[in-house]
Amino acid sequence: MERNLKNVLVISFGFLLLFTAYGGLQSLQSSLHSEEGLGVASLSVIYAALILSSMFLPPILIKKLGCKWTIAGSMCCYIAYSLGNFYASWYTLIPTSIILGLGGAPLWSAKCTYLTTAGNLYAQKAGKIGRDVINQYFGLFFLIFQSSGVWGNLISSLIFGQTTTTGSGVIAVLLIALFLDQIKANHAESETEKMQTQSFWSTFLATFQHLKDKRQCLLIPLTMYSGFEQAFLAGDYTKSYVTCALGIHFVGYVMISFSAANSFCSLIFGKISQFTGRKALFALAAVTNFACIIALLLWKPHPNQLAVFFIFSALWGLADAIWQTQTNALYGVLFEKHKEAAFANYRLWESLGFVIAFGYNTFLHVYVKLYIVMAVLVVSIVMYGALEYLEAKNLPGTPTTMKEEITGSVDQQTRL
Repeated sequence: MERNLKNVLVISFGFLLLFTAYGGLQSLQSSLHSEEGLGVASLSVIYAALILSSMFLPPILIKKLGCKWTIAGSMCCYIAYSLGNFYASWYTLIPTSIILGLGGAPLWSAKCTYLTTAGNLYAQKAGKIGRDVINQYFGLFFLIFQSSGVWGNLISSLIFGQTTTTGSGVIAVLLIALFLDQIKANHAESETEKMQTQSFWSTFLATFQHLKDKRQCLLIPLTMYSGFEQAFLAGDYTKSYVTCALGIHFVGYVMISFSAANSFCSLIFGKISQFTGRKALFALAAVTNFACIIALLLWKPHPNQLAVFFIFSALWGLADAIWQTQTNALYGVLFEKHKEAAFANYRLWESLGFVIAFGYNTFLHVYVKLYIVMAVLVVSIVMYGALEYLEAKNLPGTPTTMKEEITGSVDQQTRL
């Protein structure tokens, strides 16, 4: 347990350092590089490259390099972007934005694959249920990672420069390279020979081949919703509500409220999911987001209602904590044998949600955007409900190990 916990903490603090740097830099792009829209263009290029990367790179890199070195190498792509900001121009920022986008999908896919594999390995040794351990690992990760939003916003507000960002990015790479153990799933050895005979194109197209699984298709709306809801809070709530009523200087503090609530709730929900089950938590997140959307449609923000601005961001952070921890864990549980392709799909569809939301950002009124987010939420929950129905329906015919993952019932294990 001590070694597994150490590895989870190494990954978590590595991401904390990296995204404290990147998050603070990202939030300053439109201000730092406003000439001819360079800052906004760089962000758009990042997400476009991220989608392209999600389609092809994660399965190949993870199979060739392993999770550890895929994470370390991908982090270097973020450092390249920080360096590009030192001498920002179209000739430096756009190429480094492409590099960052290409590294983004392998980074997140390798992280998710590592945590899922580590959780399953520990569960097998300790006689625990893999799903519960995976949830706890993701909860701990997002507890630490989401706090990067707190530090990133403080940096962007108090330290108007890039020197600190490049330094913390380098420390993140060194932390992963020196202290993270390489890991292999227990079935990896039996699959090694299979991978040697597998064609390059089969590995290259693994992300698309994974779409043959109907469960993955049912998860697409839910995964895209993660991009929609994060984009709305960061782009529209801060601009149309906070900035208009309180002024731009309050945006950082409101986002700190979101990140702090998100971080705390990630740990809580990662722990209690073994008692409540994932369906109850997904229902809580959906009700919370739905209530917030309705309230935002009816609310007329006023500077005298200062606390309300922070309450909305905290509630959104609570819901996002569930979407992040439980959706990541769900992918790990459902697609344990095809983790690389599954998490590549996760990053692909979430990124597409971001791109669509950013795409219509300047063309639609905020109330229209709220209706869009609400519609995507409804579709997501309906499709997720269909997924749970299929899982329950297929339960009698599933292998013993999968039954244990789905039910989490000790009685079920002993009866089998």
